[in-house]
Amino acid sequence: MKMKNKEADQNDRRKRHKAEISAAKKRKRGEPTFELDENYNEERQRILIVCEGENTEPSYFRQFRLTSGQIVAVGAGCETIRVVERAEEESRKEQYDQIWVVFDKDDFDAQDFNAAIVRAKNNGFGVAYSNQAFEYWLVLHFDDHQGGGMHRDEYEGKINEHLFKYGLFYDGKESKIVTGGIFDLLLAYEPKSNTRRIHLAIRRAKRIFDSYDHYSPAKEESSTAVFLLVEEILKNIVTIQPPSAAGAFRRLH
Repeated sequence: MKMKNKEADQNDRRKRHKAEISAAKKRKRGEPTFELDENYNEERQRILIVCEGENTEPSYFRQFRLTSGQIVAVGAGCETIRVVERAEEESRKEQYDQIWVVFDKDDFDAQDFNAAIVRAKNNGFGVAYSNQAFEYWLVLHFDDHQGGGMHRDEYEGKINEHLFKYGLFYDGKESKIVTGGIFDLLLAYEPKSNTRRIHLAIRRAKRIFDSYDHYSPAKEESSTAVFLLVEEILKNIVTIQPPSAAGAFRRLH
């Protein structure tokens, strides 16, 4: 047993050393780097994320470059209960370590929205819902919103207020894509707090989420549970080391 533990330690050190060398090369090239978390799981994790939207959510989650593991993000292009049904279908096709559903309240019926959450949890799925929409999660990277009403029509403008200064733009009406440049900015440090924006968003979303009793998530406006999924990705797979210089971001032209 001691020999096995010693060999495991040696393998772990070799992997960490290799990851450090790779990260150093990426930093030199100005690329975002992803380093092993202290809680890193040696086993390859497969995480299925079934999203309501076909573009925004999948384009966001697919950009997490995992050191070990795989994120399979599916854009279902359907609402609430159908997203859960799609996750059920996918779970029967392949084996996953975690299955998550990501959907929005939007204007959907409150009873259907709440029922979809219950059904997902009864299946053992993680639920990353947003009320009203996923973009609220992006807003929280820049804006310390305190919860309460914010119509989803305001999200794009709020996000772009902060992106414009970096020469970036989020098109929430047509392409609905979280580009590489936007993703880099979401991971980067917020200058005033010297804290990564993604961690600020987690902190803000959690504070708002914990202020509700969750008896009826359809009434929890504005809030998002996306932070629960993001925390799981970061905790079980990697921690992030984005570029600190604004010039390292990929810009839109």
